[in-house]
Amino acid sequence: MKKSPSTFKKRNLLPLLPIAALLLLWQVLSMSAIIPPYMLPGPLRVIEVFIADFNLLMKHLLFTLMSASAGLAIAVMAAFVLSIIMDSNRIIKESITPILLLTQTMPVIAVAPLLILWMGYGLAPKITLVFLTCFFPVTIGLLGAFASADNDTIRLFQSMGAKKWQLYRFIKIPQGLPAFFSGLKIAASYSIIGAVVAEWLGGEAGLGVYMIRVRRSYSFDKMFAVILLVSALSILLIKLVALIEKAAMPWRKKHILEEK
Repeated sequence: MKKSPSTFKKRNLLPLLPIAALLLLWQVLSMSAIIPPYMLPGPLRVIEVFIADFNLLMKHLLFTLMSASAGLAIAVMAAFVLSIIMDSNRIIKESITPILLLTQTMPVIAVAPLLILWMGYGLAPKITLVFLTCFFPVTIGLLGAFASADNDTIRLFQSMGAKKWQLYRFIKIPQGLPAFFSGLKIAASYSIIGAVVAEWLGGEAGLGVYMIRVRRSYSFDKMFAVILLVSALSILLIKLVALIEKAAMPWRKKHILEEK
């Protein structure tokens, strides 16, 4: 079924209206005398700076993406393994859950200097911090999904002699994919933020290092350029995960069309 032009406009253009209004308000405030331009550079000035420093920003962005993607990949793989182990063993689940919660109570800004002190200024502390940031939402999402799997289907498979790995292969993992991708969207956005925070506190390259350098020269327009770049990149990663979700669960899209 093809979407009508009006439906397409509502779905794609309406979400842009608040952003456009916010940018317009931002530009008006920067042009007025309410806030000095050097403290709040307007969107047009930020775009000019972004274009002027594009090559340098891309070099720093590459380093940030390396640590963010590596930490996110390791976090997803570890979350899958640990969530299956915890779901299959109640004692392990009750033992590890408090540790998982403890990792989320520690402020990232306090952990990052320790990681840099222990691991140096290379990629290792950045990847570790991204891992700690992204691991929790994916693990918790999978644990909740595994626990809420359909018990009648599980008992049916067990009565047919299905082994434990088959229960995960054919029931728990397929039913847990929506929760997994929901957690992955959060983790993907967190990965960029975690990498920038780690670079902010120490490093040789990356968007966080770039922000430190321009902050010392009071180039707030360049700092805003990095902030917008990080925000845009986080949104792109969320959209990318959404596309992967659609490709991984074609039956879900078909089910939604049948309901309509």
